[in-house]
Amino acid sequence: MDVIITADIGGTQIRVAVYPANGIKPLRQKRIPTKGKDPAHVRLTGLIAELMHPDENALAIAAAAPGPTDPKLGLVLNAPNIPGWTNLPLAQMLHDQFHLPVYLGNDANVAALGEWRFGAGKGHHDLIYFTISTGIGGGVISDDRLLLGQRGLATELGHVTVDPNGPVCGCGHRGHIEAFSSGTAIARFVAGQLAQGRASTLTAIPQPNAHDVSVAADAGDELAIEALERAGKYMGIAIANYLHIFNPSIVVLGGGVSHSGGHFFIPMRQSLKESVFSPGYLENLTLTTAELGDDMGLLGALALAQTYLNIS
Repeated sequence: MDVIITADIGGTQIRVAVYPANGIKPLRQKRIPTKGKDPAHVRLTGLIAELMHPDENALAIAAAAPGPTDPKLGLVLNAPNIPGWTNLPLAQMLHDQFHLPVYLGNDANVAALGEWRFGAGKGHHDLIYFTISTGIGGGVISDDRLLLGQRGLATELGHVTVDPNGPVCGCGHRGHIEAFSSGTAIARFVAGQLAQGRASTLTAIPQPNAHDVSVAADAGDELAIEALERAGKYMGIAIANYLHIFNPSIVVLGGGVSHSGGHFFIPMRQSLKESVFSPGYLENLTLTTAELGDDMGLLGALALAQTYLNIS
């Protein structure tokens, strides 16, 4: 049987799966912690070797890596939370170990490809995908092609400026959408308000996170509702910017914040409507949440390999 081996590499865990070359149900999969006695790349190669089967014909390895990557050179330029993963030639390392073609992509770009091929974006030709979690990332499909740019660094969707006088982003610049609407930004806004003496049920939780804020909002907490509405408002502004540039037929939202419900989505939709310069951008536009869940990285890597191997 022809198979494709896929890897989803994160700061917390590494997942590897073996898929039939033209199927989407894994034959085998396993996850391990990213950090351990051995370096992360050694743990990754060990897990791949463990899941390979001598009776199968592996066509390729495809990997979704965190942080900026150069897919053309097979480099992980900088992987947050993985020590030593700076300018790491991961594709070459895997090729040298297993003697197979290796395809590498940024995790958010790869997720966009997965949602387009297998998930919420199936059947669309022009898609924008956002992952709204600790940070904000994303990817763009335009005319059935994943946009990568000169070095594969295109579509860093979390780093569009929505307010030049806004809060400082994790990247060090001011006013990016990630500084307003990511899970980290939501939690930071709440922490700042609590420090100023705002009344909230969240005072009972040490260092409340975005999930805590969402739960409190559903229970009617005014500060929590304000935090999600603020995040949704700025997310709508950012999406409008991207609609003007890419004119997609579908926008897909993934990540933990995408599960925050109406307190986030209602102001986001209203802000989006107010921010587009022509209603034509909203005609026949689908705005929805991601469908692939925890398997998004693995299936996105599968889509990446199938694309390169011309497997439909």
